[in-house]
Amino acid sequence: MPSDTSPEAAAIQAEIFRRMTEAERVKMALEMSDSMRNVALAGLRSRHPEMTEEELNWELMRLMYGFVPKP
Repeated sequence: MPSDTSPEAAAIQAEIFRRMTEAERVKMALEMSDSMRNVALAGLRSRHPEMTEEELNWELMRLMYGFVPKP
């Protein structure tokens, strides 16, 4: 349990997750992944306004996965 979550809130969240179907949980995980990717790209854009979208995407992959050779 995260340190900023009360036991009551964690219990409610766990119950919500238990009631979700597998497909709903997968959909939520994919949406969260997309959201984090967008946040990371926004951070890269603000730090490197000179980069193209392609360069930003390569940099994101490098940060996430380590060395990524360019084609």
